[in-house]
Amino acid sequence: MSLQAIVGLALKASIMLTLFGFGLQATREDLLYLLRRPRLLVLSLASMFVVMPLFAILMTTVVSFSPGVVLFALISLSISPVPPLLPKKVNKSDGLAPYGLGLMVTAASIAIAFVPLAVYFIGKYFNRPFVMAPGAVAKLVVVSVLVPLAMGIVVQRFAPTTAQRIADPLVRIVGIVLLVGVLCILAFALPTVWSLVGDGRIVGFIVFVVVGMAVGHFLGGPDPDERVTLAVSTACRHPALALAIAGANIPEGHHVHSAVLLYALINALLTIPYVAWQRRKAKEHATAVVL
Repeated sequence: MSLQAIVGLALKASIMLTLFGFGLQATREDLLYLLRRPRLLVLSLASMFVVMPLFAILMTTVVSFSPGVVLFALISLSISPVPPLLPKKVNKSDGLAPYGLGLMVTAASIAIAFVPLAVYFIGKYFNRPFVMAPGAVAKLVVVSVLVPLAMGIVVQRFAPTTAQRIADPLVRIVGIVLLVGVLCILAFALPTVWSLVGDGRIVGFIVFVVVGMAVGHFLGGPDPDERVTLAVSTACRHPALALAIAGANIPEGHHVHSAVLLYALINALLTIPYVAWQRRKAKEHATAVVL
C-alpha cells in the first residue's frame, strides 16, 4: 500500500472518529432541534438541497469551464450537502451547535434518497449518462456519518461518565490528525491542483463558496447563531460523496480528486474571514447590550 493510500485511510478514520466524538456529546434535544422548528427546517433544506444545485447548473450554462472535470466536480459538490465536520466548524464560528448537529443528521438522512434522484435529473438536463446507485450513496453516508455518530450516542447512553471524560480530548487529538492528513493529501496532489488554477476555474469555486455562505446567511433568519450555522453548512459539502459521484461518471478520476481538494481549500480559506466577521459582530452586540 502506498503512503498516499495510507494517509487517505487515516483521513477517513479521523473524520469517523470526529463524528464519534460528536456523538459522545450529543443529546436527544440536539438531534431533534431542527425537526421541532419546521420553518427553519424548510429554509435549511432549501438552502442546501435546492438553491446550490440550481446555482451550480446556472454557473455551468453561463461560464464555460475547462477542463470538463471542473464542471462535474462543481455539479457533484452541489448535490453532496452532507458536511461531515459541520458541528466542529459551527463551534469554531460561534454558531449554534445543536442546530449544526441536527442539520448534519437531517441532511445525511435525506441525502440517501436525494442524491440518486438529483444525479438522474442532472444527467437528463445535460443529456448524458450520469448515474449514482442509491446503495452506494446509502453505504457512504451511513458508514461515514450516521454509524460513528450513533456509536458515540450509544456510548454516552450506557457510559455517560466515560463519554464525558474522553469526548473533548478525542475531538482535539483527532482534529490534529485530520489537519495533518489534509496537508499530506494536499502535498501529494499539489501539482495536479496547481494545474487547475487559471482560466477562471478557481473563480468558479470562489463564487460557489461565497454564494453558498450568502444564501445560508440570508435564509438563516434573524437569529445570528442560526444564520452563521446555515451559512457555513450551505457552503460546506461532503468531499467523499462528491468524489464518488464524479468518479462514477467521468474517467478523469485523479483530476476530479484535485478539483475537490481545491474546492475544500478555498472553502476553508473563505470561511475564516466570515467567521471572524460574525465573531466581531457578536462581541459588539454583547458590549452594546451590557452598556
